[in-house]
Amino acid sequence: MATGGMTTIMEGHNDGEVWGLDMDENHVYTTGDDNQVKKWDPAARKCLDTAIVNNAVRKARRNRASTLGHKPDSQSSRAVAVNNANGQLAVCANDGSVTIRSLEDYSTNLHELTDSLEWIEAAEYSPAGDYLAVASHDTNIYIYVVNEDYRLLGKCSKHNAALTCLDWSQDGEYIRSVCNGYELLFFQIPSCAQDPSGASNTTGTIWNSQHCKFGWNVDGIYPKDCDGSHVNGVDMDASQRHIATGDDYGLVNVFRNPCRKGSVPHSYRGHSEHVVRVKFGRGGLEPWLFSIGGYDQTLLQWKKE
Repeated sequence: MATGGMTTIMEGHNDGEVWGLDMDENHVYTTGDDNQVKKWDPAARKCLDTAIVNNAVRKARRNRASTLGHKPDSQSSRAVAVNNANGQLAVCANDGSVTIRSLEDYSTNLHELTDSLEWIEAAEYSPAGDYLAVASHDTNIYIYVVNEDYRLLGKCSKHNAALTCLDWSQDGEYIRSVCNGYELLFFQIPSCAQDPSGASNTTGTIWNSQHCKFGWNVDGIYPKDCDGSHVNGVDMDASQRHIATGDDYGLVNVFRNPCRKGSVPHSYRGHSEHVVRVKFGRGGLEPWLFSIGGYDQTLLQWKKE
């Protein structure tokens, strides 16, 4: 008879797709359709902890996310956001709910936000950590004040299709966002009003990230004869010298910034399926680029040399 305890050889997500990816200065957080929120230590290359997305069993109110997973919509997650300013984590579920947790104990929900009518593909805290922007497939961006009750400040409501990505300006006064209708729109915060001249009014604006798939400096990220849906995730490194993308061909691509039409990337293959998110590390994680695959349920880390 065998004796002794079990030794974990490998640990990971195990159902449906994995899309949620964000990080603090030393750890990476992922979420998927398997009702799991995982905390990873890139230096040790191991999973440190696992929590659930939600105990509740709820269906999406409108338009379910396409998935081969077996969990209820309320227990599947496609987006996660870290607030380094106050040490909180937002986990966005496929029924449109958002749970707020502490990074110290992210198994316990501090708040649950239920304004979104459809599943959430992107969420970002403002650079100062005072707002949370939640981009929903119901075509709205919900802006919350980060306080004791996460009050809904307002909605950015001019998109005509499902939201896929967004960026905050470094001063927290603008959001730019992209939807499946190939619109790049700009909104002013805290009014949540669209700025129809945002593209020209923000030419001198410094953006906190480059997740939006459209814009002057990312015109060249698309392979020839491909539409915008083939590129799933975009990010820029802290030095603003490089732009990374993840695409439907299972590739992680790295371009020089700006990436204009005709740019040729370094392309890397490691995923066995489409790559849905890429993100450069910050702080102690700056040497790495992280990527996650949808159906291969895998987090990969690439080291910059």
